[in-house]
Amino acid sequence: MKIAVTGSIATDHLMSFPGRFADQLLADQLDKVSLSFLVDELVLRRGGTAANIAFGMAQLGLRPVLLGAVGADFADYRSWLERHGVDCDSVHVSEVAHTARFVCTTDTDMCQIASFYAGAMSEARNIELAPVAQRLGGLDLVLVSANDPAAMIRHSGECRERGYSFVADPSQQLARMDGADVLGLVDGADYLMTNEYEKSLLLSKAGLTDAQLLDRVRIRVTTLGKQGVEIAGREVGTIHVPIAREIQAVDPTGVGDGFRAGFFAALNWGVSLERAAQVGCLLATLVLENFGGQEYEVRRDLFVKRLAESYGDAAAEDVRPHLLP
Repeated sequence: MKIAVTGSIATDHLMSFPGRFADQLLADQLDKVSLSFLVDELVLRRGGTAANIAFGMAQLGLRPVLLGAVGADFADYRSWLERHGVDCDSVHVSEVAHTARFVCTTDTDMCQIASFYAGAMSEARNIELAPVAQRLGGLDLVLVSANDPAAMIRHSGECRERGYSFVADPSQQLARMDGADVLGLVDGADYLMTNEYEKSLLLSKAGLTDAQLLDRVRIRVTTLGKQGVEIAGREVGTIHVPIAREIQAVDPTGVGDGFRAGFFAALNWGVSLERAAQVGCLLATLVLENFGGQEYEVRRDLFVKRLAESYGDAAAEDVRPHLLP
């Protein structure tokens, strides 16, 4: 299956605050917040939504094509991704801007305060999918994940025009989109990916009910945090999958990207929606147990063992043949 993953490619600057943000915020003075958090730790990691998803898919044996815009400082990052099985031949390199930066502080409740500098990402709107399809001999699926908003709308529009199956994954960029933009992104999508809050915001901005939304997309996948994942669609009943068992939560950065990587990699294997969501949940848990979205490794025997512990032996046996030794 030829899969293109479009979206942000960034360097993550991750910090830990040894307290709760909630204890520092005064409800009656939120209109004049001025705070500085003294952090205990700073780590620099490779990140960006599209890069994290592509890395996760490659960990599960796929060779996804990464599509996004970066700066000339991308050379080392490119080597890392290519060494781990990601096709970076279609990444656009800016002549003037640096690769995007994500700066994030996480508290003891796993709540986050973050800033994102777009940098070269603003040039992603210049990327066309057709040359990628020509290079690969077609595209079976395009993930349109968080990116320059104009790029996201262009990519989904081109998918509709050229008949490529696509995933609409607006994520954090919903805040930058109006109702027309939202509809332009999601209309005709095979899959719509959001968390619970993003789903409500999307419905509000687009002026749709949940039933009307399912008239526009084939399958809706909504992550529910500690309550797991809900899947609904025109041709499937509602499916709920609980989260996988974790060993120790370390950092939530990239957890949603891990779920997407596992979910679509497993669908590529031909398993059911429920099984694919279970694989996604376990991959998300591996991300949660490490600092950064690409600091984990999928080891077949351990992955299968943990899948069995969370979802039973049948799930483990369904997945085992698809994992590389």
